[in-house]
Amino acid sequence: MTEGAGFPDAHQRATLEAAMARIIPTDDMPGAREAGTIDFLARYLAGTEAIYARPDGSGFETLHGRSAEAWRQRIDIMRARYVEGVLALDRLAREGWQRDFVLLRPEAQDAVLRTLQAREQAPATTLSVSDGLAGPVSSAPALQQTATEIDLPFFAMLVAHTRQGFYADPIYGGNRGHVGWTVIGFPGPASLREVHEGRYSTRAWFAEGHDREP
Repeated sequence: MTEGAGFPDAHQRATLEAAMARIIPTDDMPGAREAGTIDFLARYLAGTEAIYARPDGSGFETLHGRSAEAWRQRIDIMRARYVEGVLALDRLAREGWQRDFVLLRPEAQDAVLRTLQAREQAPATTLSVSDGLAGPVSSAPALQQTATEIDLPFFAMLVAHTRQGFYADPIYGGNRGHVGWTVIGFPGPASLREVHEGRYSTRAWFAEGHDREP
């Protein structure tokens, strides 16, 4: 694919969106679909234009030279893995239910994802892939990884990107309307500029023993 193309076709986008919606499902709280995690992934896979947000919130850094080429290679690897992953999801869906993954009922989609998850051998990671379908509230760390994302097999990579799209700053395309932050009771900064200028701190929310401001 060329720079600027997140997904080769609409079917792949719809399939990955459906899978993300089962990783963080919608129940009494918003899930991956409401947070727009698929938009986060589309922007991430589209090229090097939206990799590093400028700290003042004015846009994204422009990558050049070896840095840009390294990221293009990394993105190409992820794109290929997602293409293969969609094929695997549809293959398992057809074997069990004679239809594509995106057309299955949620319970059947969960069964397909669990089957695929069980077949993958992921490298050592604190991502808690075994809890991938547990939803946004998990006892294990969600985003810290000892392996890079391109070392992860399809399902593990999808779990990582779903969680990142749910909780990352909205400038990256996900966490629409601060949905992910609202679910965990985190107000978040109004913008990255607020953080960059020192007007916002997460200490009250993430530093143990520090009282939150009312």
